[in-house]
Amino acid sequence: MNSIVKVKDFNLEQTLECGQCFRFKKYSDNHYIVNAKDKALEVKQEDDNLIFYNISKEEEKNWIEYFDLDRDYSEIKDYIISREPKMKEIIEAGSGIRILNQDFFETLISFIISQNKQIPQIKQVINNLAIKYGEELSDDNYAFPTMERLSQVTEEEFRESKAGFRAKYLVDACEKVKSGLINEKDLLTLSNEEILNELCTIKGVGVKVSNCVMLFGLGRKEAFPIDVWIKRIMEEIYFKKETKLDIIQKFAEEKFGSYGGFAQQYLFYYSRIK
Repeated sequence: MNSIVKVKDFNLEQTLECGQCFRFKKYSDNHYIVNAKDKALEVKQEDDNLIFYNISKEEEKNWIEYFDLDRDYSEIKDYIISREPKMKEIIEAGSGIRILNQDFFETLISFIISQNKQIPQIKQVINNLAIKYGEELSDDNYAFPTMERLSQVTEEEFRESKAGFRAKYLVDACEKVKSGLINEKDLLTLSNEEILNELCTIKGVGVKVSNCVMLFGLGRKEAFPIDVWIKRIMEEIYFKKETKLDIIQKFAEEKFGSYGGFAQQYLFYYSRIK
């Protein structure tokens, strides 16, 4: 059956298209197929109604959690603007963005792939892996491959899926997760700095990818990933000159605190549409 959920401070298109996830297909404005957590969901937004097609009540709960619909985003926006009035225009531009609660392993692999690639290219590589190594969910929709399956994929096979130089990083990430050297449950008990240090033991994983994994895959909403878009918009708004990443990082921590990840998503979306 279909399920209709009333939403506030939420825009499906902004949320999916703001660079935090890559497993969706667009039918039309605010009408998508979303692949997440071994499920394929057809979802559409009509004004303040979010329509989930052909799901049970139990599945509805899972998707409400995935889209972070139970969180009060008006409180978050008010807090950020009170700390930084310059954020008002930026937040208004992407006022419907919510941070998705994504799978840790999929997030790790996806953001390793994302390095030095545009979003359409990232989506294509991930889709190649899903088609080749994931379970088919419905017509032309595939689950993200399991860690067990991807750990069997060779560097050459990753390259065949267009992962390029990232192939060796993917092999190392899968090996470390399979062996338990990188373990989601253990990471959740650590501080952000400790998580950063652990994730950076994976070949090719640096501060930016680690912060993306913390924010989108481990629920650390204070994480503030800095890519070229964020660096550019932060320099434009605050520094008026070329600025080192560690200075931007420290500034964001002091300015946005525990809501750093939300501020980052508003800034990222604004920089892209601007």
